Amino acid sequence: MTATPRRLRKAVLPVAGLGTRVLPGTKTTPKELLNVVDRPILSYIVEEAREAGIEHIVFVTGRAKQAIEDYFDHQIELEAQLAAKGKTDILEMMNAELAEAGEMSFTRQMQPKGLGHAVWCARDIIGDEPFAVILPDVIVDSAPGALKQLADLYAEVGGNVIGVEQVPASETHKYGIIDPSAHDGRRFAMKGMVEKPAQGTAPSNMSISGRYILQPEIFDLLETQERGAGGEIQLTDAMARLMGSQSFTAYEYEGVTHDCGDKIGLLRANVALALKRPDLGDAARQAISALLV
Repeated sequence: MTATPRRLRKAVLPVAGLGTRVLPGTKTTPKELLNVVDRPILSYIVEEAREAGIEHIVFVTGRAKQAIEDYFDHQIELEAQLAAKGKTDILEMMNAELAEAGEMSFTRQMQPKGLGHAVWCARDIIGDEPFAVILPDVIVDSAPGALKQLADLYAEVGGNVIGVEQVPASETHKYGIIDPSAHDGRRFAMKGMVEKPAQGTAPSNMSISGRYILQPEIFDLLETQERGAGGEIQLTDAMARLMGSQSFTAYEYEGVTHDCGDKIGLLRANVALALKRPDLGDAARQAISALLV
């Protein structure tokens, strides 16, 4: 009889990156706080985590990232002004994003050693529990959210669950790619993975796309993980080692992925999500059409 998977309660958001692909906009503003329509990228990510049942979010931060913690705290003067002017709709939107007591923790990645190292920095806060990892510059436009789709599958199969999506074969060298052994619809049993394979050597065209559910044993492997692609400690390398003792299931989630850490990706996200907004869609469509004349 298969044991019931341990409940998923925690998520790690690695937000220490410098945002070099969207400079100079990120010189003084964390890339995670760049706007998509009228909300920062991170607002969409936290909303997705909460929808998936996450109760505790661990932000792995770096220097000059204090604004992230401030965003989820009260802004007393601003809230007082909005209340005095009767702008209750805006005030309610802001208050809905505030952190609940004990919901968020912040820890520092002292050196930029890669995603695997950033996740390892959260080990003491996560403890001996399964946890999600969400890349905070990737918005997935989907309903239900991408992490909720993975969490539902995790509750069924347990182990480790990885979100994937198809990419052109010519682009596989840019991503972590899974090596599937079998698949059933959107599910893929995995026998391996490789980070940024050389062109023509990828085992599939299914890329790992920034949503993970992992077991805590990954921390022991990350502690001894050697540097890999790009001279960084790669999370995929440690996952490949963990695969020797635990199951991994990849899931091709439903939704449209927007890489907001890229200038054109950020632009596409703004346009796509503005067009979907009931309150802004028509005006956005008219504005875009006028530019194309």
